[in-house]
Amino acid sequence: MPLHRGHEKPDERPLSVNPFYGEANPAVEMAEAPPKHRLAEAPLTPTTAYQLVHDELMLDGNSRLNLATFVTTWMEPQAGTLMGECRDKNMIDKDEYPRTAELERRCVAMLADLWNAPDPSAAIGCSTTGSSEACMLAGMALKRRWAGGPPRSSRHWGNNEDRRPARDVRPNLVMGVNVQVCWEKFCNFWEVEARRVPMEGSRFHLDPQAAAELCDENTIGVVGILGSTYDGSYEPVADLCAALDALQERTGLDVPVHVDGASGGMIAPFLDEDLVWDFRLSRVASINTSGHKYGLVYPGVGWALWRDKEALPEELVFRVDYLGGDMPTFALNFSRPGAQVVAQYYTFLRLGREGYRLVQQATRDVARHLAERIEALGDFRLLTRGDQLPAFAFTTAPDVTSYDVFDVSRRLRESGWLVPAYTFPPNREDLSVLRVVCRNGFSADLAELFAEDLARLLPGLRRQPHPLTRDKRAATGFHH
Repeated sequence: MPLHRGHEKPDERPLSVNPFYGEANPAVEMAEAPPKHRLAEAPLTPTTAYQLVHDELMLDGNSRLNLATFVTTWMEPQAGTLMGECRDKNMIDKDEYPRTAELERRCVAMLADLWNAPDPSAAIGCSTTGSSEACMLAGMALKRRWAGGPPRSSRHWGNNEDRRPARDVRPNLVMGVNVQVCWEKFCNFWEVEARRVPMEGSRFHLDPQAAAELCDENTIGVVGILGSTYDGSYEPVADLCAALDALQERTGLDVPVHVDGASGGMIAPFLDEDLVWDFRLSRVASINTSGHKYGLVYPGVGWALWRDKEALPEELVFRVDYLGGDMPTFALNFSRPGAQVVAQYYTFLRLGREGYRLVQQATRDVARHLAERIEALGDFRLLTRGDQLPAFAFTTAPDVTSYDVFDVSRRLRESGWLVPAYTFPPNREDLSVLRVVCRNGFSADLAELFAEDLARLLPGLRRQPHPLTRDKRAATGFHH
């Protein structure tokens, strides 16, 4: 969450309020609006408070037209009803809400089966507030394993025998430069060196061999991204594991892999069944996903799973009383609502494998068709085509000099479309792109309207003398 400071002005101009906002006599009910940066002296009626907040929120963007976010913006009314019925339930109170706890357990079991855990009944997992927390938990497990695990020459990195004390040297985590910002936060908060593999040429994510070359005896793991937020492409997790297998053969270093499947973890199992990226690879120790992305649930819920109990150090697990027994928990947050977990179980129950396949295929079809429509305009060059994640990136064609992607993003906002424009990280800072994320609820009709709006903008953009965006770093606030 962003950090905010208090209001800098000690006082503010009083504003009038529509008299009809008052419940009784509109002539005397409301004289002025309540203060915005300090508590008012007296309460308001619930309808007045609601209307004031409601009116201000109308100035937000329309979430259904937000093509920047991967987060779910539409669910069925029945799911919303269930969430409303559970919003007062605290997930941590397992004893008070045993059925909510049971639905969480079932979701973990379903994901373990979906991700081909060797023994789904032995897989360990939990719900989180989102993938960011899930990544933090996975990173903590990797670091604790490194600090207290077996010697580096051991064949099985998860073995608890012959434990050694934590080392004085700083550990490192290897990842592509395209990782989501939560991994940078993890390395900063938990004092881990982030070793990043840069982009090169038309490769916009991690290179397996380059990642293996960055590993040493202080590497706690390598992160593979199943669906880069920069362009929607999958990282080659199987090739990464093969490169680390070869590294172990040469050096004895046994480096585990965590798969950040924030988006792709709920796409690949249904649309790319032959792609091997999950627990079928013995080097994959843990996987996370966002239930509130392509898991098709409103924010915020995520999931973290470990292949077995050896992958999650026991000393990181807390235990709480549960129905007179013992319930292991692993989380950064304590109190949080159970509504999203219930909604995840509802969606699993509602769709099943075939339902998920149909929904995700429809979303991918929309992405691919829209990418083709944009390419056909002639002003743009596609980097990806929406055939992995239902998201794609594109930039202006080489002969376009009168405008840039930041101009396009700004003009699309005038029509209500939120499309991020951003510059790629090292070594491709020369490349600036637009990215479109397609989600359930972004229909073929909406995609057609978007393509028509984009086409209508082009004549005016072509007449510009030059790109109008001066500060590209300030032109957009969202990269992921």
